[in-house]
Amino acid sequence: MGKTLLHKEIRCVGIDSPERTLLHSQIIREKTFLRKLYTEWYAAINDILPGRRAGCIVELGSGGGFSKKILPRAITTEILPLPNVDLRLDGEELPFKDKSLEAIFMVDVFHHLPRSEQFLKEAARCIKPGGVLVMIEPWNTPWSRFIYRYFHHEPFDPDSTDWKIPVGGPLSEANSALPWIVFERDRFRFEKEYPQWRIRDIRLHTPFRYLLSGGVSMRVSVPGRLFEFWQHIEECLGAVMKYLAMFATIVLTRSSVENSIHNKSL
Repeated sequence: MGKTLLHKEIRCVGIDSPERTLLHSQIIREKTFLRKLYTEWYAAINDILPGRRAGCIVELGSGGGFSKKILPRAITTEILPLPNVDLRLDGEELPFKDKSLEAIFMVDVFHHLPRSEQFLKEAARCIKPGGVLVMIEPWNTPWSRFIYRYFHHEPFDPDSTDWKIPVGGPLSEANSALPWIVFERDRFRFEKEYPQWRIRDIRLHTPFRYLLSGGVSMRVSVPGRLFEFWQHIEECLGAVMKYLAMFATIVLTRSSVENSIHNKSL
């Protein structure tokens, strides 16, 4: 898409700078259609997470969002030095005790992790048996492949044979196809190498609304009053979502130690 459609501020701020993430947060709040979409996503995550009396729940990559509005009990974190989060950390070296967390959740973070294998191990170490790892991530479908390859700035390589991406900036380095690669294409490998995890659910969704919102980069956006209309349109497309979805909500459940040991012996 032409640079003339980009937010003026976006063109002036480096993609990996803390200022860029704070700008994303501002844009999400100001664009009504986009804000409603994020609110829907956070509410869906909240419905999946353990009850309010459960233990610690951590969000990774919180700087661009507003999860605290929906999940005030969450510990928000970011790899960048930002004033609007609780902790600064690296998702591949989590500073939490073994089995100390009920859940970890994230939105558009997994496909930026240089070493996704290390993160999955760290998350399994920190989350209690029965706890969950929830992520909303880009997904690979015929429609999304077209959009991500030709109209999105992040790399999209569903043919990659590696789960790693180059180490670099936290936003500039990515493979938007990585969640699909790990949890769909290479599912057998994932289940074999990570018996601590069970794939509880992969729900495909949001084929059009993120595009219509203009995301965090584009100035254009459908008016917020049309959000419910497009929400209804997408709900009616459930039968063909495997061809159209641009995102997936992926839910992993932490297995018990006994199950992990049993699976390793198979």
